Amino acid sequence: MFLRELNTGLDHLKGVRTTADKLHRLALFGIIDLASLLRHYPRDWEDRCIEVPLRNFQVAQVCTVVRILAHDWSWWGSKKILHVFVEDETARATLVCYKGSYLGKELPVGGRFRIWGSFTYKRGEIQAGSFEYEALELGDTRKSNFGAIIPVYPLSDGLSQDLFRRFIRQALDQYAGPLEDEIPGSIIKQEGLLPKAQAIRAIHFPQSMEEKDLARRSLIYEELFYLEVMVGKRALERKREPQPGSPGLSRREAPPLSPLQSRLLERLPFKLTAGQVAAVADINRDISGPYPMARLLQGDVGSGKTLVSFIAALGAVDSGGGQTTGQAAIMAPTELLARQHAENAARLLEPLGVRIAFLTGNVKAAGRNQLLQALAAGEIDIVVGTHALFSRDLCYRNLRLVVIDEQHRFGVTQRQAIMAKGDRPGLLMMSATPIPRTLAFTVFGDLDLSEIRDMPPGRKPIKTHLASISHEARVYDFVRRELAAGCQAYFVYPLIEAADRGSLKDAETMAERLSKQVFPQYPTALIHSRLDEEKKRITMEAFRMGELKILVATSVVEVGVDVPNATCMVIEHAERFGLSALHQLRGRVGRGSDQSYCFLVYSDQLDEAAPGIRPEDLSEAERTRMGQRLMVMKESTDGFLIAEKDLKFRGPGQIAGIEQSGYLSLGLADPVRDAEALARARSDAFAMLEADPGLLLPEHHCVAEVLSRAPPFRDMGM
Repeated sequence: MFLRELNTGLDHLKGVRTTADKLHRLALFGIIDLASLLRHYPRDWEDRCIEVPLRNFQVAQVCTVVRILAHDWSWWGSKKILHVFVEDETARATLVCYKGSYLGKELPVGGRFRIWGSFTYKRGEIQAGSFEYEALELGDTRKSNFGAIIPVYPLSDGLSQDLFRRFIRQALDQYAGPLEDEIPGSIIKQEGLLPKAQAIRAIHFPQSMEEKDLARRSLIYEELFYLEVMVGKRALERKREPQPGSPGLSRREAPPLSPLQSRLLERLPFKLTAGQVAAVADINRDISGPYPMARLLQGDVGSGKTLVSFIAALGAVDSGGGQTTGQAAIMAPTELLARQHAENAARLLEPLGVRIAFLTGNVKAAGRNQLLQALAAGEIDIVVGTHALFSRDLCYRNLRLVVIDEQHRFGVTQRQAIMAKGDRPGLLMMSATPIPRTLAFTVFGDLDLSEIRDMPPGRKPIKTHLASISHEARVYDFVRRELAAGCQAYFVYPLIEAADRGSLKDAETMAERLSKQVFPQYPTALIHSRLDEEKKRITMEAFRMGELKILVATSVVEVGVDVPNATCMVIEHAERFGLSALHQLRGRVGRGSDQSYCFLVYSDQLDEAAPGIRPEDLSEAERTRMGQRLMVMKESTDGFLIAEKDLKFRGPGQIAGIEQSGYLSLGLADPVRDAEALARARSDAFAMLEADPGLLLPEHHCVAEVLSRAPPFRDMGM
């Protein structure tokens, strides 16, 4: 029997039926049967094999036998608190029972108990407010929690560690023995792993810390192996049938430019960078290859990905075959960005005879109907838009390529919806917030990867400065000089309007202050997500045309706004933004030939950085990390390096959007920390798939449960 088949209900465990509220609390953790119970792994392990007397409380957690000396009571306001005085052979201490007056009966005077807990020295005595205890002589059949390595589980209020351990022990004793291995025996032997039944028992109740480490390594490898099996199967599925009209160009042949591509490059007043040339070559190999393209294009802010996508779209138009040209759809997350792409596409591509259209949800009915008819008739070559590109009433004549810009802002079902509009069209996803290659191969292992690491010539690196709020006047003076020289500036804030968030500034209040008090002589406007699309469009167009000199905003301007004359980006309360957001915002300047600047203005006390968290709740390490993020921004403009740093600060789940998307719900594995194991698991999984393309993925494996619900192209974001 496999663990995935252990779908027996929890009510088969002794004691669960009498604790219905516990069943509800277990369900909150996704624990609904014995399989999910056994996969609820410990977050830590306590070694209670070694005795630690009271006098050594400062060295380690106490693990000793004590005698109860006396009880006493005190009052904290209206709350009665029990004090239990204990001693062992080395010292005396006090157990402070804040919520357990019943412990007076549980811990009677004269009784002898095993005690475990963290003790401190307060008010002239050794004391503990959180501890575990056990009668020296157990009066029932329960196994002792002492003299062993004990698991500590992530639990909610109302679920005690002791009760949960008893449930786990029952499940292991009754059901874990006959569990079968879920990865091939040859890999278990090759990697030196534990069999599944032994690994599951040892991860919960190991005989030694060494056995715990081996069990953990075994289960991590299994998770990574099946992750890569699923990735590999998706890659094989994509290559199951040749794409329509494919000429079958060998992957080793140099891909020629299509006629439209050649004509565009001849008209450009500059040459492509080496990174752009390589990306175009990759794309043309895909277009000319036997299988539909599925590629992720990563490039830093301003590296020229949009131009590469236009060249890719021209290749798709030329690849239509037969009597009709191909069609390409370029989808952006916001109307502002989509409109900018459409305008640039019209400027560059319409002189080549390419027919461009722009479609969003705000296109009026009459114009929309005419556009839909033209698209269905093949009278439009490239359509640029937002979510409207996959609306139910929209049909394409010959959709050959889908380009998704800022792809992490689209859900998997949205990507699936637009891909369904064509007959297995190619897919090009683009991201200006690159993630490290290791993580990219994990999250997008079924896609090919291209990277643009160089920048167009003539771009000057943006100079980044840090300033505390108490010195913001100097920042304003600097911006004033840039405005006087004819340049423009952004001011970005974490909040739209004033809220009960301490001294955090908001965009609405600061827009008024900047326009009336700080820069009264310069036209200023406000933009944020709550404004309707037409208002945002008018405001951004005025800023782009130079009619506005200052744009006050939230992070809504993070994506896609291109104003070459803007040379100053001021981000207030910069500690409130993640590294990727800061890098994206900084990338809104530096688009022209003038030197540009980014000012990261931070709170005088970084304690204010965490919403809803009191200063005393922040550790020194947390405050240090906030400062470190800002220093990374000051010292580097390399988006790939910043992504590496962000990965260390936030972990793979947040940086890749996989925690929010539900894509990578791993129990123990961390694809960054376990990068070496991931590489071996990937190699093993792909080798087995080559030998047996029909290799089955366990339907209810902890990895498969999530991956099986996801369409081929999944979420990644920062």
